[in-house]
Amino acid sequence: MMLTRREREILALLRRDPLAGAQSIADALGTTRAAVNVHLSNLGKKGAILGRGYILRREHAVVVIGGANVDIKVRSLAPVAYRTSNPGRSHTSPGGVARNVAENLARLGTPTHLIAAVGQDAAGERLLSETQAAGVRIDHVHRGPHPTGTYTAVLDADGDLVVAIADMAATDALSPEHLHTARELIGHAGLLVLDGNLSPRVLSYVLDIAAATGVQTLIDPVSVPKAALLAPLFATGRPVFAVTPNVAELGALAGRDLDGDAAADDPELLAAVALLHERGVRHVWVRLGARGSLLSTLDEGKVPLEAPPAEVHDVTGAGDAMLGAFAHALLGGADPVDAARYGHAAAALTVATPATVRPDLTARLIEDALNAPLRRTT
Repeated sequence: MMLTRREREILALLRRDPLAGAQSIADALGTTRAAVNVHLSNLGKKGAILGRGYILRREHAVVVIGGANVDIKVRSLAPVAYRTSNPGRSHTSPGGVARNVAENLARLGTPTHLIAAVGQDAAGERLLSETQAAGVRIDHVHRGPHPTGTYTAVLDADGDLVVAIADMAATDALSPEHLHTARELIGHAGLLVLDGNLSPRVLSYVLDIAAATGVQTLIDPVSVPKAALLAPLFATGRPVFAVTPNVAELGALAGRDLDGDAAADDPELLAAVALLHERGVRHVWVRLGARGSLLSTLDEGKVPLEAPPAEVHDVTGAGDAMLGAFAHALLGGADPVDAARYGHAAAALTVATPATVRPDLTARLIEDALNAPLRRTT
């Protein structure tokens, strides 16, 4: 079923409000009611909506499992002076790799379920309320005895990360037993996204479900220490569709000491990528920061990708936007290279704002960003 961009935008609105009328949809999209009625008719013919009330055709959703916490970001107003007080500004917002990825997906119009753990506290209530308001389904979020996690990031005056401290006790306590009720949801996912904040026991449990049901899995290692714990789980018996490390995380996954400034054609980097392919990873997408990325596909070659230009306000959340947009594009039928370019565009749009997840992120915004260079040359 091929949908036009406008049809996808209408479906995104209907997922948030299945009872929305044609006029309210027209107002939201800046078009006419008559035009919306034509699109609704076409969506009905294509089977994307069913009957009265614009009931949506059941679709495979993305299931995202991992960390959900409160982000506390502090940014220096001047070059950072170590071991002393620095003047700056602070901001608190919903965060966590898996939660951020899920929100990016939902804002792009993809049906998304989050499986995570938060505390039975006010921070957890606010976190879930704001996540649900963004369109993420939170039915399988576990409310545990540990306080809701926090991620405290210190940024320099340019918005680059200086240091971060993560208190993830709630996520650490998540166990396979907490996921039993979600087995069917996981096994029928259109895509499964995991972050390295999960314990090896939970990751192993979920990867076994994915392997048994044929669900494609994307994994973000999150950090070097978490990547080192994740490394033993890769095996040819449990194939992984894609893993998205930076250079240091790639080294930890492969058991190699890699230079963080390694180029896409560095022999040691390529050897580490090859090792992950041998262990069952089909796509290894290595993030190289401002230099772009390298997408390596088993038996299909390696493609270096440039990062689009961006005015950096805050780098927090860039990788989560990349992964969320990558998954969204894959589900939309894009090949992995085009999906990776789509992810880069989402990251560039995100770092240009102070938000961890850009609140006005839409598929149209990303498509316009991708097409902008083309317009300038015509």
